[in-house]
Amino acid sequence: MSEAQLIEDWGDYACFTRPELKVERFSYPVITPSAARGIFDAIYCKPSRDGTTAEFRWQVTQVEVLKPPSYVALRRNEVKNKASVSAIQKWMSGSGAPRPIIADGTPAELGTDQEGRTQRQTMALRDVRYRLHAIPKMWPGHEHRQAAIAAQFRRRASTGKCFYQPCFGNREFPAYFELVDDGAPLVPRAPVDIDVGLMLYDVFDLSRPGTSNSPSSVSLFHARVIDGLMLIPDYDSPEVLKPRRGAPC
Repeated sequence: MSEAQLIEDWGDYACFTRPELKVERFSYPVITPSAARGIFDAIYCKPSRDGTTAEFRWQVTQVEVLKPPSYVALRRNEVKNKASVSAIQKWMSGSGAPRPIIADGTPAELGTDQEGRTQRQTMALRDVRYRLHAIPKMWPGHEHRQAAIAAQFRRRASTGKCFYQPCFGNREFPAYFELVDDGAPLVPRAPVDIDVGLMLYDVFDLSRPGTSNSPSSVSLFHARVIDGLMLIPDYDSPEVLKPRRGAPC
């Protein structure tokens, strides 16, 4: 197994929404493995030409909480409708016109008398800081590339490069990052002990390469923060609760 890659991440706000809350957003007290994986993906991932996640995926192994969780109540404007994935794909391929979601406008523009936006309450975290550990898990046939993948990630992270701005749960909550150099002094963990209970692990099946059209597959695990450290089991571990293959999520 390769050595874990470490990055330190911080931001003004974060919201890692509990999936059981359908309308109002209420954040977990600590970042979820899926959100942490998304930050590593933003820095370096290698999708193939057919859209599959080629060569590897990121396996988050540890989350170190560097600042105690602190909540803040926000009211945010959100649109009521969802974008159509098929419409977006047709627009990207040039076979269809764009179909934007209109938040405000006249009944003629909206196609209804109802407003296209609504205000919702959000219980978010503020002033967050984490140290994230992850390793590249290679897909079969690409094991020999593990050292090269880790080196490329370190080169990109050390210069602040990313394919898109990583975020803490929502796009309006940007996540800033820096590579943790070997031998550099580490910020001490916050003295935090939390039994989070069941936490969202990921929303995709991480046991095999996926595509942009892969169906969702929600997994959970029992999360515990002990002295500021949350250990993340491997996705293939029996500690991770996953739906039966073929069963609806």
